[in-house]
Amino acid sequence: MKIAFVGKGGSGKTTLSALFIRHLAAEGLPVLAFDADINQHLGAALGLPEEISACLVPLGQHLDALKDYLRGDNPRITSAAEMIKTTPPGRGSRLLRVGDHEPLWERYGYPIGGAQLLVTGPFAESDLGVACYHSKVGAVELLLNHLVDGPDEYVVVDMTAGADAFASGLFTRFDQTVLVVEPTRKSVGVYHQYRGYAAEHDVAIAVVGNKVVDDSDVAFLREQVGSDLLGYVGLSPAVRAAERGAPLHLDDLAPGDRATLAAVRSALDATPRDWHRYTRQAVDFHLRNAAAWGDQRTGGALADQVDPDFVLGPQALTH
Repeated sequence: MKIAFVGKGGSGKTTLSALFIRHLAAEGLPVLAFDADINQHLGAALGLPEEISACLVPLGQHLDALKDYLRGDNPRITSAAEMIKTTPPGRGSRLLRVGDHEPLWERYGYPIGGAQLLVTGPFAESDLGVACYHSKVGAVELLLNHLVDGPDEYVVVDMTAGADAFASGLFTRFDQTVLVVEPTRKSVGVYHQYRGYAAEHDVAIAVVGNKVVDDSDVAFLREQVGSDLLGYVGLSPAVRAAERGAPLHLDDLAPGDRATLAAVRSALDATPRDWHRYTRQAVDFHLRNAAAWGDQRTGGALADQVDPDFVLGPQALTH
């Protein structure tokens, strides 16, 4: 199951992403964690020392290698240069699994706290003033387009802040999207904006309140987001200490905070999987990008990359 954490900048989405990753890993479940935020703090939130975080291999700087690996023997794609961030898989493409033996995770990932962490990477000096961050996030979109995750396998993505996620089709790549919302009008405003943009794309949305102090905060969130509210997290001394470098153990969290993490997992597990819809969304955004800029950029007809008889999912692994 794939889940994204989004929200207003500073709402605590990276903190919630890290807590949920720890929650899953503590159950011995396989977890892929992606830092797809421009600020790249997920490693630190998981307890990774700064000197190691700085040495992680950035996916965004290896797009050509990723494309060449993923195209496999797909006859519709003869070179990596013909691929863009939305290129969907087809027969012959190399599909990915969550498990430990996937070469890409071993090459680009780092094991931390029972999870495998992959990062898009920050802006490089050569990017400043000339590149868009979504070119780096495109690496995550490509990987998720080719990923077949099975039961009790989890992919957790710490996304870019606010509605910036809608600059690509990445926002459709999840079984559940969790808006981390503070009990403030600005934070709730991002939730309403995100929900409005997602409404036409069949995106499952839930809310976790963060930095909740008292019952009035809870009442405000319930009034604003209604049944989307899965639970809430308070101002945790354990989390605050961890943000200053202290080790964090899940047992240090308040019972209510741990119950909220369990509620997020329950909601995610209960979300129906529809591989036909998932494939259709990928194809739709690929055709949009091909028409808008992809054909001109590559000099090809990228619509021809779409395999009309291919549906991503467990059945595709046997072909």
